[in-house]
Amino acid sequence: MGATALDLKYFRDNNVWSIPPFNTSMNVQLQWFDEVKQTICSDPQECRAFFSKSLFVFGEFGGNDYSFAWKAEWPLDKVKTMVPAVVASLVRGVERLLDEGARHVVVPGNLPAGCIPITLTMYPSEDRSEYDPRTGCLKKYNSVALYHNAMLRIALDRLQRRRPEARLVYADYYTPYIQFARTPHLYGYKRGALRACCGGGGPYNYNMSASCGLPGSTTCEDPDAHVSWDGIHLTEAPYRFIANTWLKGPYAHPPLATVVREDMVD
Repeated sequence: MGATALDLKYFRDNNVWSIPPFNTSMNVQLQWFDEVKQTICSDPQECRAFFSKSLFVFGEFGGNDYSFAWKAEWPLDKVKTMVPAVVASLVRGVERLLDEGARHVVVPGNLPAGCIPITLTMYPSEDRSEYDPRTGCLKKYNSVALYHNAMLRIALDRLQRRRPEARLVYADYYTPYIQFARTPHLYGYKRGALRACCGGGGPYNYNMSASCGLPGSTTCEDPDAHVSWDGIHLTEAPYRFIANTWLKGPYAHPPLATVVREDMVD
């Protein structure tokens, strides 16, 4: 819950007190991985053999890091200064998996945060120029996701050249979500892409005091007609669509179907 690419210390050192005190950062999760691997293999050689035939999905990380910076009222330029540190942390995390024997790692990019109901609700603007007229999304928040994704792809390409024995897959959340926002009815989202299925009212059906599952919230009759489930996470329908585009293309580079080969299974 609220997992970040950067450790809690980074936020404390930078006066970001909006982050919950959860001990769930990427590095903490990698420590959990070290503990779990002792239950699935008995020695380093066996672990490396097992991991070499496994498919790792690493993230999505980064979105929460930027979210906590926005909540701390950082301006756009300052939020963007986080991106190199976030991407560098992600790459170090992937390298740790490769050092453990992993050979097939999927690294998702960020979603367009400016299209998510919680963002649209928390940071409304009276200046219509701050919204993309094609989607209704807030451009400022999407610009950080685009910058993050561009830097992540460059960093993964560099890591791939350094570790040619591995298959690193960049998985794109951003592009399909933007497509949903531009033409929701084309994908069956009759209630649009910006309004949550489960929530407590308002233009985007997101209400901090009556969020999904709390008193005052209601759930829509047809979740598949919505992109957003609770104002933060997606419903199953868009996840299903995105998963297929990662498996067969064009939104995974390379497509997972070309990576999941016979040498990954016994």
